[in-house]
Amino acid sequence: MPDLINAMARALEAYSSGRVVQPVRTVLEIGADKNYFGVMPASLDDPPAVGAKLVTVYHHNHARGLPSHLATIVLFDRDTGALAALLDGRYITEARTAAVSAVSVQHLAREGATVLGIVGSGVQARSHLDAIRHVATLTDVRVWSPDPSRRERFAREAAAETALPVRAVADAASAVRGADIVVLATSSRVPVVVDADIADGTHIAAVGACRPDQREMPTALIKRAGVYVDARAGASKESGDLLLPIGEGAIGPGHVRGELGEVVAGRAPGRQSKTEVTIFKSLGMAVEDVAAARLVVDRARDKNLGRHFSIG
Repeated sequence: MPDLINAMARALEAYSSGRVVQPVRTVLEIGADKNYFGVMPASLDDPPAVGAKLVTVYHHNHARGLPSHLATIVLFDRDTGALAALLDGRYITEARTAAVSAVSVQHLAREGATVLGIVGSGVQARSHLDAIRHVATLTDVRVWSPDPSRRERFAREAAAETALPVRAVADAASAVRGADIVVLATSSRVPVVVDADIADGTHIAAVGACRPDQREMPTALIKRAGVYVDARAGASKESGDLLLPIGEGAIGPGHVRGELGEVVAGRAPGRQSKTEVTIFKSLGMAVEDVAAARLVVDRARDKNLGRHFSIG
């Protein structure tokens, strides 16, 4: 995870420095249930990599015993365009999303942050705890999700895996009140926290709500905070957490202070004070997937892992 966090910081900086070719993802809506199929290509020079993630979001997959988010990453040779690798994108998405949030904690959370509140108890909640514990010394971790059995199981298993004090709480307010860092990792289409429960100085990593009509945070919280995104181009088209307040006239398009990669590069200001609320609104980018996939392939080759195959 520390290596992945470093790789994501480099990828974010490369993107915000114009050293990545990456269009906004193409998303198709499928069926009456409004499932999604997305295509996310990217190319970068350092490390040299080109590829695409093909991702699906099927909301009712849990009833079939399947994850709601499934993905495959196709990696090509940067010099020849030949197929280099096929990778399961589900875990890479899970891990790289959390690693990017950890980069936001490094650069936007106030110094000495120790209390983490998590809203959600799925795979992203688990991966975020794993990533953030590498960049912050956590002394208290609270988690809430609507299903009591799931949040209790999450707390029990996470505490055993990390040796951290992880506890399930009765409501979202109890998870986020007084927290230094808050992770919002839900499938909710409506806000899961209220502005009054977010203390001054909190840093929020919001990774759910990836469509224009979805949001995890209320307008008052967005208006109050210094907001950062992974990519302005994606956020201006996909982030309901920003587009809905803009539509209400509460904020303007210029409310976004910068891309996280600009902060990493020192070209955009970070936190302005100890009492400021900062928000990193994450939508995910193809360059993150391609850079993470390249790291996986390099490690697999070094350790003689993976399966070699030919087509044709």
